[in-house]
Amino acid sequence: MTETTETNDTLNDNLTPERQAERDEVLAKARKAKEVSQTVLLSTEQKNNLLAAAADALVLNAEAIIEQNKLDLEAGKERGFADSLLDRLSLDEERINGIAGGLRQVIGLSDPVGEIVRGSTRPNGLRMKQVRVPLGVMGMVYEARPNVTVDAFGLAVKSGNVPLLRGSKSARHTNEILVRILQDVAESEGLPRELVQLLPCDTHDSVQDLITARGLVDLVIPRGGAGLINAVVLGATVPTIETGTGNCHFYVDKSAKIDQAIELVLNGKTRRPSVCNATEVVLLDKALPDEDKKRVLSAIQEAGVTLHGNTSELEGLADNVVQAEESDWTDEYLSLDITVGLVDGVEGAVKHINTYGTSHTEGIAAQDYSTTSYFETFVDAAAVSINTSTAWTDGEMFGFGAEIGISTQKLHARGPMGLPELTSTKWVINGDGQVRP
Repeated sequence: MTETTETNDTLNDNLTPERQAERDEVLAKARKAKEVSQTVLLSTEQKNNLLAAAADALVLNAEAIIEQNKLDLEAGKERGFADSLLDRLSLDEERINGIAGGLRQVIGLSDPVGEIVRGSTRPNGLRMKQVRVPLGVMGMVYEARPNVTVDAFGLAVKSGNVPLLRGSKSARHTNEILVRILQDVAESEGLPRELVQLLPCDTHDSVQDLITARGLVDLVIPRGGAGLINAVVLGATVPTIETGTGNCHFYVDKSAKIDQAIELVLNGKTRRPSVCNATEVVLLDKALPDEDKKRVLSAIQEAGVTLHGNTSELEGLADNVVQAEESDWTDEYLSLDITVGLVDGVEGAVKHINTYGTSHTEGIAAQDYSTTSYFETFVDAAAVSINTSTAWTDGEMFGFGAEIGISTQKLHARGPMGLPELTSTKWVINGDGQVRP
């Protein structure tokens, strides 16, 4: 910790007073979080009582939260935010009740801390066990998603971690009142207010302060668009979990039940287009009858979704198709737009997805077992949806209560991250005087 502090101080010589104050605030809060993580150990009962009180407080203060959220929404509209971003930013009574409900679900989940992952007794009598332990100080960097503020708090508390939250300026007022409510609840339970802290968001430099605070911060999780995630992953010296964007595909095989496939495509695209598990690309098997292809494309357009694709390839199957560019195949829309392509069976679908996908969620509609088995085995994804919508990839839907993010990397955690993914392990070796020869 001392080395980290001295390094940061050395780098501060040429900072403006305002910037110096921002950096000092980040590091001071990180130090306090580290202290809390090393001195406050809550029982499962204490954790659950805290989460229950927090859920009640959020519902009780819903009106005040909505008023502060309106300030952020008004500022966002003045700045020309897209509808998808405003949707993520927006809170109403129903969403606040849902956020509180997520905390209550976490109460019902098993406390991972202290869980014995594996163990054995060696021939010499040594008793070994691998036990789950908290990660420590958990930094969160996220955009206009105030629900993440509460989700991170709930999952961090139950897994024994201390969250440092760096939300975006676009959600400043909402995040401030949410954290104040959570801190008030912690204090009322006889716990330090620093059990959860909100970092300054005036400049992007505060993100760099957080993600380079080695020795103070144990893990950083970015949650947002590709630009934010890449900036954190590439700039961090603190261990980072990459929560990737969701360029999610849905492949309709020649063996699919076409009515079911259409329903799954529409649910994945139109249920909530602005979220990362929304279907962004539909791949149709070239062997699918033209009449079925037309039905899929017609249903998409009738739902108010704009079709993008290779216009020559889709000629005769759909009208008013927007010619796709490279970005249509690689990027999230987060809007009522979708790209459609034709592929040579499941092998062609997997090849396309593994070229353009983001390893988030990939779906298939097919009744042939060998087809679904091939897709499940060879597609590169954190979650595979077989004859179901991509929209199910969500921590709450997985029974996690909430999620800290959806990891698209392959080390430590992959897919929706619940409580076990927010722990590490330590080996405990019990003996009776054994020495190694």
